[in-house]
Amino acid sequence: MSKQVLITGANGRVGTALVEYIDNIERDYKLRLADLDIIEDRGIRIDVTDFSSCKTACDGIDTIIHLAGVASADSPFEKVLPINIVGTYNIFQAASETGVKRVIYASSAQAIEGYPLDVQVRTDMPPRPKNLYGVSKAYGEALAAYYAYQLDIEAVAIRIGAFQYQHEWDRLNSRDMSAWAEPEDICSLIVNSIDADLSGTPFIIAHGISDNRFKRLDLSDTKKLFGYDPKSNAFTAWKVDFVRDSKPKR
Repeated sequence: MSKQVLITGANGRVGTALVEYIDNIERDYKLRLADLDIIEDRGIRIDVTDFSSCKTACDGIDTIIHLAGVASADSPFEKVLPINIVGTYNIFQAASETGVKRVIYASSAQAIEGYPLDVQVRTDMPPRPKNLYGVSKAYGEALAAYYAYQLDIEAVAIRIGAFQYQHEWDRLNSRDMSAWAEPEDICSLIVNSIDADLSGTPFIIAHGISDNRFKRLDLSDTKKLFGYDPKSNAFTAWKVDFVRDSKPKR
């Protein structure tokens, strides 16, 4: 029987890449694509700030991939509050009330950006956001843990790094390269998190970056738990041995 998968924010940057990726692999999923803008065929309109809209979208779903949200590190609190905070609560609460088994939450490397840049962050280190967008993502991780441990929903929070196609960047600094999240790598991790056996571990934080030579986020737990096998490396892609400033050597 097909697994019923809801993707919120399906028209967004990560959502668009993910839908295309899933459409080109052999997985028995039936996708329900949800966004503020209606998507043809498999799509429905969702407003995550409206609980009834979220509950309708979640009905009959096995797994939610929650990508909808404000995605700018410079966003003020009044912008992240209704969507990243209230909207994320609405999705988890709707999931709980409709019997959804698993929620995959798109967190961000901004949830830990407050650590010094020479610190490689592990999944067991506490959040340390550097901006209010990061605060909203750290909140989402805590909310996911609450619903996992208290209300029996399996939850995965993926801290997604600098999600960019290689052709979109011609200048990077060392931080960007260490946190590069090549889209196909991240899509493979999200798909693996749909089917991963989480028995006995209701809540897991995963790190969503590529296999960069220098890594802002440690990948050892993510590779082990999700069979994550990223193919890209920023320092190879841009033919850089080491970066000290904002302009990579070619």
